[in-house]
Amino acid sequence: MVTTLVAPRVLRRSFLARAGSVTARDLMATRHSGYLLVVLSGFFEPVLYLFSIGVGVGALVGEFHLADGRVISYAAFVAPAMLAASAMNGALAETGFNFFARLKWIKLYDAMVATPLRPIEIALGELFWALARGSVYAVAFLGIMVALDLTTVWRAVPALVASLLVGLAFGAVGMAISTFFRSWQDFDYMTVVIFAMFLFSGTFTPVDTYPEALRVVVALTPLYHGVELLRGFTTGALSLGMAGHALYLVALAVVGLTVAGRRMTYLLCR
Repeated sequence: MVTTLVAPRVLRRSFLARAGSVTARDLMATRHSGYLLVVLSGFFEPVLYLFSIGVGVGALVGEFHLADGRVISYAAFVAPAMLAASAMNGALAETGFNFFARLKWIKLYDAMVATPLRPIEIALGELFWALARGSVYAVAFLGIMVALDLTTVWRAVPALVASLLVGLAFGAVGMAISTFFRSWQDFDYMTVVIFAMFLFSGTFTPVDTYPEALRVVVALTPLYHGVELLRGFTTGALSLGMAGHALYLVALAVVGLTVAGRRMTYLLCR
């Protein structure tokens, strides 16, 4: 009765309202304690890396020199990379594993397209939820950075917006890739790629120290652009190159969402 009487009236409002109804459904699902624990657990991994490597190893490294000659602590260098990794992992957790389960295992989206919802609106709604989850991680992580004097409040504000852009790009791409996966085993390939990006995207050492061939490969990866964008904001090392990093992430988000919408249309409406 809810689907046939209430949902059509709500969903006819606008494109964004229909997409928002999918986000609202995901928000309601967090009331189940098991899922809430999964959401909260995604925050702790980058925090542990920050304290173990950024703070622990940072005590051995000492001062760290940026490209513009300014000197910062090693923890301040690593922290924005951990923030970018947190945004990436949070977005991919929702638009990767959870999205795949709803699409091909529990068949939730088959029920949704029986309402006025369209596949592209389902994809956008899931992306909104991934951003909502990522924003919680980003706010908490930036709070820790400010408390540890790794950045300032004024620098944290644009860094929060940039972290959401990172989550948007990875969420859209993760959703698009998940529509091509056939089984859970396919996620092993994604995990390998994610871990490689985490290690070599300028996360723990400057990209300038890599061999030339590796620098070219790294420059093509989205996490590198996210790390550089966030590092520029949190350390105050602003440059025109940051606009290029942002445009790369925006373009990636548009392409990913477009592919995801078309693939979902093919899978759900054939």
